[in-house]
Amino acid sequence: MTRFTSLELCAGSGAQALGLERAGFDPVMLIDNNEFACRTIALNRPGWDVRCRDLMSFDPLDEEEPDLRKVLDIDLISGGMPRIRAAAAVRRRGGDDRERALLRAAISVLMAVRPKALLLENLDGLVLSNECAEDRSWMEAELEHLGYRPFWRVLDAADFGVPQHRRSGFLVALAGSYEHRFVWPEPCTGPTPTVGQALGPSMAANGWPGAAQWAARADRPAPALVGGSDNRGGGDLGPTGTKRAWAAIGVEGASLSDTGPSADFPLDGRPRLSVRQTAILQAIPETWQIHGRKTRAYRQIGNALPPPVAEAVGRSIATALCGGRPSITS
Repeated sequence: MTRFTSLELCAGSGAQALGLERAGFDPVMLIDNNEFACRTIALNRPGWDVRCRDLMSFDPLDEEEPDLRKVLDIDLISGGMPRIRAAAAVRRRGGDDRERALLRAAISVLMAVRPKALLLENLDGLVLSNECAEDRSWMEAELEHLGYRPFWRVLDAADFGVPQHRRSGFLVALAGSYEHRFVWPEPCTGPTPTVGQALGPSMAANGWPGAAQWAARADRPAPALVGGSDNRGGGDLGPTGTKRAWAAIGVEGASLSDTGPSADFPLDGRPRLSVRQTAILQAIPETWQIHGRKTRAYRQIGNALPPPVAEAVGRSIATALCGGRPSITS
C-alpha cells in the first residue's frame, strides 16, 4: 500500500481529510481558523498537526516560522474552501470578498510548496456558473504557468453511497508527468441509500412507534444540508425552499433536536433531526466526534464534504501519482 503526504487548507471538521486518509493521504499539517473545527480534528486525530490560524497569514517560506517548512515536501495540497458567492452579491452586501482572497491564498501556498497535486472543493457554481468564469480563468492561468494541468468536475455525493443529494465543485490539478494519468471516479453501483434507510434505526431508538412508517415515507436521498457560517445560519436545515424539501420527506427543518423522537411523539408527526443524524446523512462515522454545542457542531457537519466523496477523488489522485495503477486496495 503506497501512502502519500498532504497539507490540508481550510480543514473544517476534518471530514475531507478523513476521506483522503482512507485514500492513502496522511496530512503533515492541517490549517483552519475556527477553534471549534480545530478542536474537532484534535479530538479525533491527536497525532495530526492542526494549526488554528488564518490561511491569509500562512507562508511556508516564512523564515520566522521555520517549523512550517515541513510542508515543502508533500504530495498533495487539499482544501474545502469557503463557499464562493457571485461577485454581484458580494457588492450588494458590501462584503470584502474574503472567499476569493482565500482562493488566491491557496494558489499562493501551491506556488511555494509545489506538490504533485492540488484538490480544492467548493460549490458547484465555481465549476459551472458564468459568474465564476473569471475565477476559473485566473486559476487555470496560474496553474498552467506553474506547470499544472487543471481538471474541473461537479460530483453528487448521492453517487458515492451518501444518502444526500449534495453537488460539489472540484478543481484537481496534476503536475508534469502525472497529468495524463488522472481519471475522475465513477459513481458507485447500486441504489443510493434513502433518508429512511439511513435514519430509521435512530428514529426508532427511543421507542417512537411511528418510526417504521416514517422511514417508508422518507424514500429518497436527503436534500443538501446547509451549515451556514459564523455570521448567518446554522440553527436549522436551510432556507425556505430547502425546508419544504425536508417537509416532503417527513422532516421538520425549522430547527434541530437534541435527540430522536420519544415514545409519545405523534405517529404521523414530522420529527426534527439531531446533530448526530445530520452527521449520518453526511456519512461521517459515529466515531468521529464533533466539538461544540448544537449549532456550532451542526455548522461543522453541514459545511463538510462527505468523506466517501473525498475518498473517491483521493483514490483517483493516488492512482495518478502511482502511474495509473490503483495504490490502495479496498
